[in-house]
Amino acid sequence: MSMRNSCLLILSPAEQECRCRVAPSITWEVKKAVTDLSNLTCEVMAGMSFPQYDPHMSVVSSERLLPFGSMLRRWRQHRRLSQLEFAEAADSSARHLSYLETGRAKPSREMVLRLAECLDVPLRDRNRMLLSAGFAPAFEEHPLHDLTSARLAIEQVINAHRPYPAFAVDRHWDIVLSNRVLPQLYVDVASPLLIPPVNVVRLMLHPDGMASRIVNLGQWRRHIISVLQHQIEARAEPGVRALLDEVISYPYTSLGEERNASEGEYRFATPLQIRTDLGTISFISTTTVFGTPTEVTLSELALEMLFPADAETVERVGLLSKDNPHV
Repeated sequence: MSMRNSCLLILSPAEQECRCRVAPSITWEVKKAVTDLSNLTCEVMAGMSFPQYDPHMSVVSSERLLPFGSMLRRWRQHRRLSQLEFAEAADSSARHLSYLETGRAKPSREMVLRLAECLDVPLRDRNRMLLSAGFAPAFEEHPLHDLTSARLAIEQVINAHRPYPAFAVDRHWDIVLSNRVLPQLYVDVASPLLIPPVNVVRLMLHPDGMASRIVNLGQWRRHIISVLQHQIEARAEPGVRALLDEVISYPYTSLGEERNASEGEYRFATPLQIRTDLGTISFISTTTVFGTPTEVTLSELALEMLFPADAETVERVGLLSKDNPHV
């Protein structure tokens, strides 16, 4: 696994320029909702299904498989490359690429994979390109609970991070694993936002979510919008585009206590500042991704870990954690 520092809470996630340098969907009993969020174990969350997202939805088509040439042209244009620039990067000729895009030539399996690699196409869409060209998918996809070694590694990391929040999110920013700490942060959250799969972007920025507790809501909202825009740029993910539109539509009111992000300890990263009964706690975050994934699910996971941004947060989180026997 590789780690980079950023201020992405949570980042599904340009995010690593195709993860690439890094949310829309979130009945149950109302009184159980908050309790269930704080008690979601790794095993329970790993076994959850995510029905509101089509696992085969991609930039090229959400309903049918487009011709290979159309997919290739869309990804080339999405990367803002001319045919000549693409040909030079792919060690091919502009004429041959033109033939591939118009369907006058058929690619080999190796050519499909080489062109997709050159365009930094996500693994899910590389499989679709292969299928469209008449070949079997090259990259397997499994539920996270079937990826035993990877799941155990993620659980070990996020559980070792207690008492500070850590969780893994998928490409749509849905939480798939969590270390279940600080349930006090979610006591005012409307129960529909806590129905699994919990979408972390919606949880934080929705007016009925944590937004009323985020002291620097304006800064954090701008940061999340920027992150989603970069993710769309890198991965062309329709689900994230819909989430971005939703987030932009949220009304919000600043609490008037935002600090200049260039001041003091916050000059290097945008903090997440949350109001609690004990005072404001401030976090910065890191995002960890698998460095060389060859499996679709792993390629779309991001592990988010929040770290205390100041000494006051360390003290206040310690006090809040005493009220949570699971930590």
